[in-house]
Amino acid sequence: MMKVQVNTSNDIENKDALERWATEYVNDHLGRFEQDITSVEVQMSDENHSGKGGAGDKRCMMEARVAGRAPIAVTNFAADQNVAFRGAADKLTHALEHAFGKKDRREHRERDTIRRDPEVLDEVVPPQS
Repeated sequence: MMKVQVNTSNDIENKDALERWATEYVNDHLGRFEQDITSVEVQMSDENHSGKGGAGDKRCMMEARVAGRAPIAVTNFAADQNVAFRGAADKLTHALEHAFGKKDRREHRERDTIRRDPEVLDEVVPPQS
């Protein structure tokens, strides 16, 4: 289980319930990356504060701390905190897939191939006489 830290502005209510739900959601949503991610930090805020209205004023920033790499961070804005949070989780999933996909492709190029190994070639294709 990944460590998930939730930080909220003063205008966000139900911090304890939000933290429990966010931890469960992040662990379910990003579970396939748990061997690479050391922790996830979530920051929820109300950009217009509770006194002002307006669409897209809830902000969720998620930052995944990845072992041996720079952190990967995303931000999502929405009309309510639920949509902002879920959108940020989707964006973070996409960013992690992209980052690890690149890593896998680079490592693939660096691996040795049996096509150049003379011992394997002699076993598979006997020398022609």
